[in-house]
Amino acid sequence: MKVSEVSAKTGIEIVTESYNDIEVANGYTSDLLSDVMGFAEEESLLITIQAHKNTVAVASQLDLAGIIICNGRKIPDDMKQAAEQNGIAIMRTDENQFVTSYKIHSALRG
Repeated sequence: MKVSEVSAKTGIEIVTESYNDIEVANGYTSDLLSDVMGFAEEESLLITIQAHKNTVAVASQLDLAGIIICNGRKIPDDMKQAAEQNGIAIMRTDENQFVTSYKIHSALRG
């Protein structure tokens, strides 16, 4: 399932205007970027509250499919710009990480 299809199926909004609409392999939930670097799988969606440019750098380094920012947090313009430059989708939701993780799991595992 591609990033855009995950968004449509879960109702999680994509906020970046341009991104690579790749197949999503999995999801990974963490707010500790060193944990993400050690354990997130390539082409996963990162589910987090870390709404800053460093999150994009980690996602880019790991070839993640996208980043989902939870709890309705504001996404800074420099984060959006960095994501668009790297082809990474940034999504946002008002839901918490637990609910969002469940939605992503359900969407990907059917």
